[in-house]
Amino acid sequence: MAGTDFEKPEYYTNRELSWLGFNNRILGEARDKTLPLLERLKFLSITASNLDEFFMIRVASLKDMVHAKYTKKDIAGLTPQEQLVLIGENAHELVHQQYTTYNRSLLPLLKQAGVEVVTEHEKLTKKQKEYADQYFEENVYPVLTPMAMDSSRPFPLIRNKALNIGALISKKGEKGKAEFATVQVPSVLPRIIRLPDGPGGERSLILLEELIERNIGRLFSNYDVVCAHPYRIMRNADLTIDEDDAADLLKEIQKQLKKRQWGEVIRLEIEDKMEPKLLKVLKQEFEVKEEDIYRISGPLDLTFLMKLYGMEGMDDYRMKPYRPQPVPGMNDEEDIFTQIRKGDILLHHPYMTFDPVVQFVKQAAVDSDVLAIKQTLYRVSGNSPIVAALAQAAENGKQVSVLVELKARFDEENNINWAKMLEKAGCHVIYGLLGLKTHSKITLVVRREEDGIRRYVHLGTGNYNDSTAKLYTDCGILTCSEPIGEDATAVFNMLSGYSEPKRWNRLVLAPIWMRSGFMHLIRRETQHAKNGEPARIIAKMNSLCDKEIIAALYEASAAGVEIDLIVRGICCLKTGIPKISENIHVRSIVGNFLEHARIFYFRNAGDEEFYMASADWMPRNLDKRVEILFPVEDPKLQEKVRHILQVQLDDTMKAHVLQPDGSYEKIDRRGKVLLCAQDYFCEEAMNASKPVDPVQSRVFIPLEHTED
Repeated sequence: MAGTDFEKPEYYTNRELSWLGFNNRILGEARDKTLPLLERLKFLSITASNLDEFFMIRVASLKDMVHAKYTKKDIAGLTPQEQLVLIGENAHELVHQQYTTYNRSLLPLLKQAGVEVVTEHEKLTKKQKEYADQYFEENVYPVLTPMAMDSSRPFPLIRNKALNIGALISKKGEKGKAEFATVQVPSVLPRIIRLPDGPGGERSLILLEELIERNIGRLFSNYDVVCAHPYRIMRNADLTIDEDDAADLLKEIQKQLKKRQWGEVIRLEIEDKMEPKLLKVLKQEFEVKEEDIYRISGPLDLTFLMKLYGMEGMDDYRMKPYRPQPVPGMNDEEDIFTQIRKGDILLHHPYMTFDPVVQFVKQAAVDSDVLAIKQTLYRVSGNSPIVAALAQAAENGKQVSVLVELKARFDEENNINWAKMLEKAGCHVIYGLLGLKTHSKITLVVRREEDGIRRYVHLGTGNYNDSTAKLYTDCGILTCSEPIGEDATAVFNMLSGYSEPKRWNRLVLAPIWMRSGFMHLIRRETQHAKNGEPARIIAKMNSLCDKEIIAALYEASAAGVEIDLIVRGICCLKTGIPKISENIHVRSIVGNFLEHARIFYFRNAGDEEFYMASADWMPRNLDKRVEILFPVEDPKLQEKVRHILQVQLDDTMKAHVLQPDGSYEKIDRRGKVLLCAQDYFCEEAMNASKPVDPVQSRVFIPLEHTED
C-alpha cells in the first residue's frame, strides 16, 4: 500500500454527526420493548440531558467559529457552517423521535401501569382541580415572579436551560396591543406533582408548568391573558478563559461561570402550538434563526423523566439494582497496604466495589507510617469520602498535595468549593496547569516501612467519584511496583513544579509522550504484519476522532493487522473501505452502565502487551490534557483484562456494529448465543467463588470469538 493516502476526507466521519448517532443509540434503548418501562424512561431522559450539553458546548463552539468567519474544514471535509446545517437536520429528527417515543409508546404504557401524566389541565376531575388550585395557591404562587416587558421594563434575563412560560396579556376592557410577560417555572419546587387518584384509581401526576398555566391569570389580575405557552432556551456555555492574563485562575473561573447566564442563545424550544405573535417576540429578543427553533409536541425538557424513574411502588417496572461486589482476594482483616504488597490488584467497576479505592485513602490518612498522600481530582461526588479523608490526613500532619482541576466542565463550581475546603484543612492545592486540563487519575501514598520508604499507587480509567463508580464501567490497579512508584513521584513533581523526568519507567504521559507512544505501538503491529508475524490490536475507549491515530490504524489494517475497536460514543473512523479498513471492526456497547474504561491490547508478535489509560484517542486527550497510560504487567491480571475485552467482543445483546455507510446495527442474534456483557460481568462478580452456570445465569461466554 505504498503511496496510499490514508487521510482523504471521505475516509472520515464528522465528530458531531457521530455523536448524534451515539445519542440515537441511547434513544434506541428507550425504544427497546424488551426493557422495563422505567428503564426506557431513564434512557429517554439521558438523551435529553446529553443533547442539552451537546448544544451548549459543541454547537456553541461551531457558532463561534462561524461568527469569527473561520472556514477551515474538519477531518471529514466540512466547514463549521456546513456542520451546523447537518447537525440541525439530524438534531431536529432526533427530537422528533424522542417525542414520538414519549407520546406514542411510553405515556400509554405508563397509563397501563396505573400512572397517568396529565397533559391537559382542563381534563382534571373536580377533586383534582380543587387540589391543584389549592396546591398552587399555597406552594407555587408565593414563589413566582411574573415579569412584564414594556417601555419602562426591558426584556428580562432568561436563564440558560430554565423552563419558562411566556404570555401575551392585554389590559382588561381594552383591545389594544398585547404586551409580553414571562414567568420562570421555579426549579426550587418539584416539577412533578401528585394529584388525587384518577377516576379509575390510577396514580395521577401533573407537571408544574401545567399547574402554572392553569392559574396564570392570578399573576396578572388587571389583565386578560391572551395566550400562554412554555419555552426554554439553550445558551453558549463554553467558558473562554485567558489563563495567560488570569492572575488568579480560581477567581477568573468564578467570574466566567456567572457569564454563562448571558451567553448567546443557540437553541429555542417552544410548545408546538405556540401563538405566532408570542413566538415572534421570543424570536426577535433572542435573535434566533428559524432553524434554531425546536417545536415540541409534549413537555419541554424531558430530563424530568429521571424523577419518574424513582417512583415508589414501581419496582416491577425497573431492573433490579445491582450492588457492587467485593474484589476477589481482598479482605477486611488485613490493612490494604499488606494486601497490595502481595501483588497488584485489578479493580473492575461497578462490578467490583469502589470501596478499596476509598479505603486506600482513608487508611493512609490515619496510618502513622504514611508520610505523604498525593492525588489528582477531576470529578468527585457531592459528599466525597475521599476528599474528607484527604482533609483528615492533612489535619493529622501528613503532607497532602492535591491537584483539583478547576476546568472540569460543569463541575467547576463544585471543584472550587472542594479546593477551598482542602486548603483550609492544610492541604497543598494546585489549581490545574496553565493551558492544560489534568484528566489523569492517580494517587500516590508514601509510606515508611521496615525496609525503607515504599510507594503505593492507584491508577484508574475513571474519576475518584464514589457515586458514578456505581454507574460507570471503569478499571484500575493498586500496586506498589517500584518502577511505577518512581514514575508516580515524577508525575506529581511535574504537576507541582517544573521538574520533567529524563525518562519514564512504565507510565506514558500526555500531552508530551502519549501520542508518540500510541503511534509507536500501532506502527509496531503494522511492521509485525508486514513481517508475517502475529499482529492484532484491540482498543476500548469512549471516543475515537484523532486523525493521526485513525490514519495509522488504516495503514495497519491495510498491512493485515486485525483490529477490533470497542468505541462507546464518537467514532470518526469508517469501516469497510476497500484495501483500507477491511480488517477493522467497530462496535459500540450501550447498556445499563455507561461504558467508560479505556483498555488497549497489542499482540506484538506473541509478546503481548496490555495497557489502560485515562485518555481516549482524541486530540484533546493526546495534546491538551495531562493523561496517563499505564501497563498491566502481572500475567494473572493480563488474563483478566483479556477476558474483559473478549466478553465485550462477544456481546450479542447490547452491541451495535458500525456499518460501512456510517450507520450502526444491532447484531443479528439468529444462531448466536445470547450474551449481554454487562449482565455477564454482574453475575460473574456475584459468583466469583464458583464457576458461572450458563443455564442458571442465562449468559454464556463462547470459547471462540463470534464473527459479526
